[in-house]
Amino acid sequence: MANSRTLVCVHAHPDDEAIFTSGVSSHYASLGCDVVLVTCTNGRLGFDHEKRAGNDKSHDDDETRATRASELQHSAALVGFTRVVTLGFDDSGMVGWPQNQDHRAFMNVNVDAVARTLAALFDEVSAAVVITYDEKGFYGHPDHVMANVVTRRALEYATSPQRLYYPVTPRSVIRAFVPRARAANVFLPAWILEADAGTPDELVATVMDVSTYTGVKQQAIRAHRSQLDNADLVTMDPELFTLMFGTEYYQRAWSRGAASGDKTDLFGGL
Repeated sequence: MANSRTLVCVHAHPDDEAIFTSGVSSHYASLGCDVVLVTCTNGRLGFDHEKRAGNDKSHDDDETRATRASELQHSAALVGFTRVVTLGFDDSGMVGWPQNQDHRAFMNVNVDAVARTLAALFDEVSAAVVITYDEKGFYGHPDHVMANVVTRRALEYATSPQRLYYPVTPRSVIRAFVPRARAANVFLPAWILEADAGTPDELVATVMDVSTYTGVKQQAIRAHRSQLDNADLVTMDPELFTLMFGTEYYQRAWSRGAASGDKTDLFGGL
C-alpha cells in the first residue's frame, strides 16, 4: 500500500535534487515517508570529463550523460529518495545555447504528454505533496521553467496531490548571505547579485529547519563531482553553508483545498 505521506520532487537535472530540496527529502525520509524523485533530463550538457561546458563544440555528450546518471543515483540515495524516476529528455542548455533548438530538448516537449505521464506517477505513488520550481525556474533556466509548466499541468489530471510547493530563497536571506560569501571569496552567480534576487519574504509559507542534514546535503552536492560550478558549495565553510542551506523555504503555489498548519511542515494539516 502506498504511503499516505508521499512527497514527490520534480527536478530538471541531476544535482538539482541535492541543491534545492535535499533537506526536506532527508527529513521526511527519516520520518518514514515515501520520497520520490523525478529528474526530467539526462544532464548531457553539464561539464564533461575534459571540463568542457555543454556549449563547447567538442563537448562529449554521451560520456557526460552516463557520468551524471551515476552521480544522480549516489546523491539520491544519500538524501533519502525511495524511488528515482528519470524521464530522460535531453538537457536544453542555458538560454541562447544552440541546443535550445533541438526538438529532443526538454524545453521543447509536448507539455500535455509529459504532464499526463507525471499525473499517472503522482497517482500511482499517492503523492500528497509535490515540489518543483516557480514560474521563473528559480533562476531562469529553460528546463527549470518547463519543469514548472509540466508539473502545473499534471495537477490538472492527477487526483492524489493536495499541495504544490516551490523551493525559494527569501530576499532577506540573500541579503544576509551575500556579504559573508563575498568576504569568504565564494563565487556568486549573477542572479543572486541582482537587486530583486530572491522571493519576497511574505510569499514564504513554510520554513523547514533542516540544519541536521546540512552535512548530508553537502555530501550530496559533492556526489555530483563532475559539475565544476558547484565547487564553491562543496568546499564552503560549514557555518556559511548552514546559513544558506540549513533552512529550506517553500512558497505554497497551489492547494486542492483550504491550506493551514503548514508553517513548519509541508504535510501540516493534511
